[in-house]
Amino acid sequence: MPRKPTKGTRAGFESETRVIPISAILPLKVLRPTTKQSQKYRQIVASIRAIGLVECLVVVPNTKKRDTYLLLDGLMRLEAITELGWSEVECLISTDDEAYTYNKRISRLASVQEHRMIVRAVEHGVPEEKIAEALDLEVGAIRRRFRLLDGICKEAVEQLADKPCPKLMFELLKRMKPMRQMEATELMVGQKNYSSPFIRTILAATPDELLVAPRLGKKDRDVSREQIARLERELAVAQSRTKYVEDTYGEDNLQLTIAKTYLAKLLKKQAIVRWLEVHQPEYLAEFQEIAEIVSLVANDEKMTS
Repeated sequence: MPRKPTKGTRAGFESETRVIPISAILPLKVLRPTTKQSQKYRQIVASIRAIGLVECLVVVPNTKKRDTYLLLDGLMRLEAITELGWSEVECLISTDDEAYTYNKRISRLASVQEHRMIVRAVEHGVPEEKIAEALDLEVGAIRRRFRLLDGICKEAVEQLADKPCPKLMFELLKRMKPMRQMEATELMVGQKNYSSPFIRTILAATPDELLVAPRLGKKDRDVSREQIARLERELAVAQSRTKYVEDTYGEDNLQLTIAKTYLAKLLKKQAIVRWLEVHQPEYLAEFQEIAEIVSLVANDEKMTS
């Protein structure tokens, strides 16, 4: 039974869907020719062919032409079912006549959520081949997604559960021990940066004792100036992307997090520590104190006690 809207409020959609001829649906924009060559479009076509249309198109009645509808959401789905030869489709009818961009309000499937969806499907007896067909992927890719979280600690998984992480990030995390995985995920979540270059830099700055398998050769063990410079650039980009964090977390805490993380990486290099001991011992003491700060609040209490 559809839930009735509260008195004084207006429902955004009709309570029942309608089956509408495809010829009566008028898109508000044209699909770019290159879109049909994309992986996303191929996945939509493969999914509809294998299991049907899961998410209804969203339309609104056209006030300028009777018995026609304007398409508000689902342009690629409309193109796909047209390509597959459908003549009609079930639609959700909007009561708002404005071209509202629904896709911007949708939370896209995160890698961890996709993994859990595949695991649940396999546990319910759905063949890997059927899942691969629905997602337009190779069976090997489905198996890799099934094993995505093998070797990742529970705490790290919980932090990344709804984050837009690339698959490569999990492969790099698996090379770290659980404690380092937690540190790495805390840094990524704190900076809102889940890019592959950022996690590669974190991995490059990870000491051998925190890796599952130690690196081979001295060259691989050292963090080069280029890698440190890359870390600086990534942190600078992260700052610009996460400026809104300053409103909730505080500007001082944000700067402390960045400075503390960066200095902690530098002070793991014995060559840097020795140079500071000889040339700038006062800076070394300050850097070590900053790197050992647990939180800004704890540091303030320490300073006033």
